[in-house]
Amino acid sequence: MRERVPVFAAVLVILGAVSGFGQAAQRGQGGQTFTTNGNGGLVDAPGQQGQRGQRGPAVPSRPAPRGPDGRVTLGAAVQGRETGLWIGGITNLTNADNTPIKIPFQPWAQAVALDRRQNAFEPHTRCKPSGGPRQFLTPYGVEFLELPELQRIFIFDVGGPHTFRIIYMDGRPHPKNLEPSYYGHNVGHWEGDTLVVDSVGYNEKFWLDRGTHPHTEQLHLIERFTRTDFNNIKYEVTVDDPGAYTAPWSGQFNLRNVPGDELFEYVCQDNNFAPVLMIGVLDSVDRSSPIIP
Repeated sequence: MRERVPVFAAVLVILGAVSGFGQAAQRGQGGQTFTTNGNGGLVDAPGQQGQRGQRGPAVPSRPAPRGPDGRVTLGAAVQGRETGLWIGGITNLTNADNTPIKIPFQPWAQAVALDRRQNAFEPHTRCKPSGGPRQFLTPYGVEFLELPELQRIFIFDVGGPHTFRIIYMDGRPHPKNLEPSYYGHNVGHWEGDTLVVDSVGYNEKFWLDRGTHPHTEQLHLIERFTRTDFNNIKYEVTVDDPGAYTAPWSGQFNLRNVPGDELFEYVCQDNNFAPVLMIGVLDSVDRSSPIIP
């Protein structure tokens, strides 16, 4: 077993470079806010946005497709003639100019975020659903399915635990007594070519993004999806959680259309390529707890 230690150490170094887990957890401890960017980092390289799903097209993109009513459609596939999925890539929320966000943490939430940086025990690596922005930053992308006759929009995950999210477009309000869930309760409407989604009723069993930002059951999200052209959707979100933050905060990233891809069966438990995030490496990550999140 001794001969394998250098190999595992090398894997940890690679993971730290790619996903930001190797960053020093002490950064940002001087106040109630600190800088976050890239892969959940207190400080991350802007170049990490150049992963799959984030590269710009080699040629100018076609205009966004439109339905019979003239409104933009979000589905990557166009009238059954083309297939495609939306990929968020390995990135995280930033300001509109791609600068880091100053997060208004409550002290306990900042401490949790710092601990998550050191002990990357994310439920997603154990095949749990990921709500909020994290849904769009999972492997293999998502597909939007608009069903006007049902007044619903579905968002299907590919590289996840066979889950999907429902957005109700019929004007219904949020129920008063919601059972907290991974995807919450979502109601949407169109503002021009932008889909606006209001969501509440989340549980605390997932990470809302790659940024290790905690949340509580008081989480309220306002998401905006704007398909700017055939290849791009601008994703914007406002996070309002008085249980974890002293004020609402906002961020954004881009979704890229990957033509030719389509939904396929993915069994997370059989295809998990992040074993070190489940069982740990050497002594740097604590996996002593028998509780599976």
